[in-house]
Amino acid sequence: MRIGVDLGGTKIEVAVLDGAGQVALRRRVATPRSYDGVLEAIAGLVAGAEAEMGAGCSVGIGIPGSLSPATGLVRGANSTWLNGGQLQQDLERKLARPIRLSNDANCLAMSEAADGAAAGEAMVFAAILGTGVGAGLVIDGRVIEGANRVAGEWGHNPLPWMSRDEHPGRRCWCGGVGCIETFLCGPALAADADGPEARDASALPARAAAGDGQAAAALARHSHRLARALAHVINMLDPHCIVLGGGLSNMAHLYVEVPRLWGQWVFSDVVRTRLVPARHGDSSGVLGAARLW
Repeated sequence: MRIGVDLGGTKIEVAVLDGAGQVALRRRVATPRSYDGVLEAIAGLVAGAEAEMGAGCSVGIGIPGSLSPATGLVRGANSTWLNGGQLQQDLERKLARPIRLSNDANCLAMSEAADGAAAGEAMVFAAILGTGVGAGLVIDGRVIEGANRVAGEWGHNPLPWMSRDEHPGRRCWCGGVGCIETFLCGPALAADADGPEARDASALPARAAAGDGQAAAALARHSHRLARALAHVINMLDPHCIVLGGGLSNMAHLYVEVPRLWGQWVFSDVVRTRLVPARHGDSSGVLGAARLW
């Protein structure tokens, strides 16, 4: 059996996969807002899961951010209390075993490539469109992390083919200007529709359907930007399938509008890449973490 842990900004979830790859147990707790609290919470969830299952398990963990190949320390996590921590080493000491740890978007890609919306595809690019924007890459069933462990850090490249009105873009928390994340994340879409104080974009599709022109225009701009950003991915990687996760992945119009638009930037006479929502939804992270083993 395999344990997966999804370390999110608001909750930590654990799931156990049995020998057939089916979920045998799930538990979740609120994420402590301290490094030591996170260590204790994960150790407690793993111990509780093993006690309930009556067996020891392998442990895979999906985290925001990644581990530096130079220091092994967490970097780039929007749960900032994790940054600079020796998370893998500290958890291995607490759990008294080796663990596997990867970025949460990598875990989404792994889950969806294994038995989700991209099952059977050789190359899968999975993007999270939520409070932030990230992505992961799986080729032939294996997570690709790269020489610097930044494979898939698509959200911190500039938005391609910017219009004059978009250029140069806003400053991102990462220090860059005009990052894809600053255009495509949920808060950015909400702000585009309703002003800089807006944070929640979930009602925009319903508003647009009811005739709200302001909401419809913001959604159209977002689709256009996403099409450009994913066309850039297709030109570099040419994945067979692109899976969307995160809160904005529930917006059904994306799966019609983005493929309709992206061909004008893809360097090919045909675009066969599929764009699909994650089959496992919010569960993909924890399931993919378990599948790191």
